[in-house]
Amino acid sequence: MKHFRISFLVTAICLVIAGWWGYRTGGVAGALSGLGIALILGVMEISLSFDNAVVNASVLKTWDAFWRKLFLGLGIIIAVFGMRLLFPLVIVAVAADIGLADVWTLALNNPDEYSRHLTDHHAEVAAFGGIFLLMVFLNFVLDHEKETHWLGNFEKKLGSLGKISSISVIVALGTLLGCMSFVAEGQKFAVLLSGLWGLLIYIGVDAVSNFLEKEEEGGSNVGDMVKRGGIGGFLYLEVLDASFSFDGVIGAFAITKDVVIIMVGLAIGAMFVRSMTVYLVEKGTLEAYVYLEHGAHYAIGILAVIMLASMKFHIPEIFTGLVGVAFIAASVWSSVRYRKKQELLAQPA
Repeated sequence: MKHFRISFLVTAICLVIAGWWGYRTGGVAGALSGLGIALILGVMEISLSFDNAVVNASVLKTWDAFWRKLFLGLGIIIAVFGMRLLFPLVIVAVAADIGLADVWTLALNNPDEYSRHLTDHHAEVAAFGGIFLLMVFLNFVLDHEKETHWLGNFEKKLGSLGKISSISVIVALGTLLGCMSFVAEGQKFAVLLSGLWGLLIYIGVDAVSNFLEKEEEGGSNVGDMVKRGGIGGFLYLEVLDASFSFDGVIGAFAITKDVVIIMVGLAIGAMFVRSMTVYLVEKGTLEAYVYLEHGAHYAIGILAVIMLASMKFHIPEIFTGLVGVAFIAASVWSSVRYRKKQELLAQPA
């Protein structure tokens, strides 16, 4: 439980804030409502982001102490206040061409209008996050040097496609162009631009990692390069977390329009995701469950598809969360079977 002490402390503080805010706006009933909704949002965020914790752990496990502490310290501030509060405000500010202070006032005093502005630009947000997450998935599954294959020969043959130069970029661009049919004519250019930004930022982080890595740490895959820590790795994980947070922020408005309750509820979930990351790293869980990282990346791939499809179709957040949990559970089950098989093989005849 030591890994989750800070998370429980943050949860208590967030619930006090939620209760106080609810009481301030609606008395005892408002306080109870605020507490309940904050807890629901926290659970929703955890279910949507558990695969994020696994991928974070796979990257973080070989970092040195400095970069690990920086990610878990400064990173949580960026995750909670930057991506789950400031970023939605920036989207509305740019879309409505008004100042951040005015947007904050709008969020507090006219949450319906604030929510409308945010959801009106859901397609652009989904294109950015969806393409970035799709690149994360593709660069994992299309890795011809990967030796462990969860899905056997199928995954091995899929990985062999990685020998084709820039195959991940080609697939991502083709997917983005295909998604253009999901939106109205007047929105196509904005969606295309957002998707290209998602692609460029992924490639940019890869380039930063290439530039900053020591020569002996070489390699061209961003996943290989960020594993030892550094500015490139830090940026990679923060953008990855941002891509995951988009879905939670947008989905939260289906539950409540109160931006304060949304912030504290998602903060609870974000803190537990960080704690789970630390737990997975320190307990060596990824080594014990060899297919867990595979399950997380497949969950990311499904989330990317869901985000892109959400430009046209409404997909319940509960479905998104359950799909991710299902892939994680399946990978754990496969890992347990694999470990038992190895133990049997290791026994003397």
